[in-house]
Amino acid sequence: MTIRLRLTLWFSGILAAALIVLCVAIYFFINMNTYNDMKDQLREQALDYNVLKYEYGLNQMDLNIEKKSIFADKDFYLQLVNYKEGVIKASGALQSSGIKYPIPEAKTNPGYGYVKTYLKTNEGEVPFLIYQRPIYNNTKDQELIGLLQIGTVIVSEEKYLTGLRFILIMSSLIFLILAFTIGLFLARKALQPIERVIRTTEQIQVGSDLSVRIPIEGPKDEIGRLVYTLNIMLSRIEIAYNGLDESYKAQRRFVSDASHELRTPLTTIRGNIELLQRMWSKKLEDGEAGDIVLALDSQRWELSNEAMQDISSEARRMSTLVNDLLALARADAGYEMEKTNVMMMPLVEEVGRRAGLLPRSAEWRIGDLSALDGYQVHGNADYLQQLLFIFIENAFKYTPHGWIEMTATTKENQLGIIIRDTGIGMNPEEVPHIFDRFYRADESRGKTVGTGLGLSIAKWIIDEHRGSIEVTTREEEGSTFVIWLPIDFSPQPASIIMEGTDQNEA
Repeated sequence: MTIRLRLTLWFSGILAAALIVLCVAIYFFINMNTYNDMKDQLREQALDYNVLKYEYGLNQMDLNIEKKSIFADKDFYLQLVNYKEGVIKASGALQSSGIKYPIPEAKTNPGYGYVKTYLKTNEGEVPFLIYQRPIYNNTKDQELIGLLQIGTVIVSEEKYLTGLRFILIMSSLIFLILAFTIGLFLARKALQPIERVIRTTEQIQVGSDLSVRIPIEGPKDEIGRLVYTLNIMLSRIEIAYNGLDESYKAQRRFVSDASHELRTPLTTIRGNIELLQRMWSKKLEDGEAGDIVLALDSQRWELSNEAMQDISSEARRMSTLVNDLLALARADAGYEMEKTNVMMMPLVEEVGRRAGLLPRSAEWRIGDLSALDGYQVHGNADYLQQLLFIFIENAFKYTPHGWIEMTATTKENQLGIIIRDTGIGMNPEEVPHIFDRFYRADESRGKTVGTGLGLSIAKWIIDEHRGSIEVTTREEEGSTFVIWLPIDFSPQPASIIMEGTDQNEA
């Protein structure tokens, strides 16, 4: 519900409550004034009969009523009830018409006062206002002997009050509808600057253009001050954002440039170290390094050999780190992969074959991959291979004994490549963080070495292929990673179909 509608409803509700109170007060006042004079006349007529109750019997009472004033326009009808003899006497008009007032039961106090009721006549039900007063004998016990009832017709008064009720209700409804409509219009006009604020902020959100400002129109009221404050805030945010954006771009350029600059010397170092290792190994195998061996004692030879191995190992590690940083720099820069239709069966089989040549201490198994047969993925083959190698190398790294297995499955329109190991596993609470850069789940245990960038790159590759990753793990029991990739159902190229046919025939 909008603020405009809420304000209008609140205003309408307050107005409705005020109208109800006002209409009730008006109706009560007019109703009281309408019946007050009539009630006084009924009461005066009833009191005129009090002088007779001690001098005559009830049956001797004269029931003819004389008008007190020539201006009175009401006819009064009297009914006398004799509780002792069970006789009911009425004035001439009531007696001739056969109409009787309702008679309360004889008791100590039969509810005297004013009663409004409807009596059935030849013209239908007619409203009457009746004043009734009990009559007692003049003995000490004041025994109830009868009841005097004087009434008059109130048709005109009831019609008048009914019309008044209708007018009050209809006028209140009309006023409420008008107030609601006008209030909605006025609320819309009053909150129009807020609409401009919303449109401008949505434009900034969609277009990411912080240079947009909210136009200031109208008086400098609370909303005008709010718009002014928001514009100042947007200016400061724009300055801060531009500064951060420039800093972030400079950082990305630095990482990219540093990665490129470091790759060349690292490649040279690795090449020279590998060349020296091969030369020394060949000379030792051919027996041509005798003079050198004689010149250097065995201890120095071992130290120099270990130093070259350490340099080679560290150079390889630095090359891996630089390559990872370069890949992440490309990801941050919005690098878009070149994608084609890739048949998954041969790609995963090739990865499994090459993974068997990697150094490891656990058994490497290639399970059932038949679920991939005939399916393709729209993606980049090189990055998909890198993705699988990241998870396989991680499994090798964290599985000192036992086995690592790669299988495949399908689910709806997705292919799932499962890499399961029996390694050290990890705490399930760490799973949400394993794809963060430089995060290592076993950092405190120090069981393995690494940079903590591999899974970040894997997450980027999965996101670029519109896939997902499912992780199940338990400490000291192993981990299971399921890589889900969407199946591409577009027609396969003819060359691929022919190649598959030839293989089947072969």
